[in-house]
Amino acid sequence: MSDANDVGESVAGLFTTVDRQPSLADRVANEILSLIRSRELMPGARLPSEREFGERFGVSRTVVREAMRGLTARGVVTQKQGGRGLWVKAVDGNTVSESFELLIASRDSIDYPKVHQVRTMLEVQAAGLAAQNALPVDIMAMTAERDAMVASTDVEEAASHDVEFHRAIAIATHNELFLVLHDAIGLALMRVRKETLDDVGREKARLAHAAILDRIEASDVEGARTAMREHLEAVEALWRAHLETSG
Repeated sequence: MSDANDVGESVAGLFTTVDRQPSLADRVANEILSLIRSRELMPGARLPSEREFGERFGVSRTVVREAMRGLTARGVVTQKQGGRGLWVKAVDGNTVSESFELLIASRDSIDYPKVHQVRTMLEVQAAGLAAQNALPVDIMAMTAERDAMVASTDVEEAASHDVEFHRAIAIATHNELFLVLHDAIGLALMRVRKETLDDVGREKARLAHAAILDRIEASDVEGARTAMREHLEAVEALWRAHLETSG
């Protein structure tokens, strides 16, 4: 039996891993991606025909068609309903948020501590930028959500207004990427909000939101960052306490 194993091992040693080279269709797809990244092909633009691409890249229409199938599956290009031809897909913030939400939901390894680390990095900076850039309308929006959370009659409603308060801060940065990133992790934090916004948690959140809003309204960049950091640390402590008591 050992002789057979020795023979098998010696035969296996004759082989090396075969590197998979990109197919011709993959190479064409990568070239088209480069055109999109360089904005030679703009989001929402109709793509050239298979014949035109074939002539440009020196390949057959079959190769172009295979490349397009791959790009369609990846969500890069799309076919409009009732229309002919393909278009560069215009990706918006909702698309990014939905993809990120699915990523978090599908990975057991992405737990709350990891999301909290990203949230802290994002929201502390957002609070500082909001203190620097907020307009009167932004302050009004934050104030309305703060007051609505306090007046909420149940945890679900309070959690929703808590999300909107932090979302209003992201909007007040006047950097749309902060809003996209906030929305991307917002739903992942909904369970944490629901479990920590009991009477004690809601009172702590009310005081924290008031402190954050006060510093933003005063255009105190560092004060806003500090108030947000302290708030998020308190939320993490409440969540840990919840996990300990719930077993």
